Amino acid sequence: MSLGGGGGGQAQQLAQEIEQIEQEQEAIENEIENLRDEQTEIDEAIEAIRTLDSGDTVQVPLGGDAYLRAEIADIDEVIVSLGGGYAAEREEEGAIDSLETKKDTIDERIEELQSQVAELESEAEQLEQQAQQMQQQQMQQMMQQQQAEQGEQDDE
Repeated sequence: MSLGGGGGGQAQQLAQEIEQIEQEQEAIENEIENLRDEQTEIDEAIEAIRTLDSGDTVQVPLGGDAYLRAEIADIDEVIVSLGGGYAAEREEEGAIDSLETKKDTIDERIEELQSQVAELESEAEQLEQQAQQMQQQQMQQMMQQQQAEQGEQDDE
């Protein structure tokens, strides 16, 4: 006869919930990392736009880790992605402004995701506290049961 058996299912459920939260947290943290990588790429693009001049030679990625050397015909003709598969030609400052706006949007998204991570951490902490309390209660019940059984044996 086990008094702690009923709590075992609850403890397992709590453990599963904690694991699910940790998986969600990891997925969000990976998304944050990807967004930070995108920000780095934007910073590099802004730096390139600011430092390159017409006539400079650059390596243009073709895909599949293949590059082609090309000469910049006109630095005032920068093509910037607008999202949704659309792009627009911008002059140097307009391109930088578009990239800065994109970076700001990414910053906002990172803040949202960090807030979600904080909420998940708080939720996980609460569940871990519940699991600890449940474990302590089960230990107390087991000790009381053992003491009761010991008392019955002493009475015999």
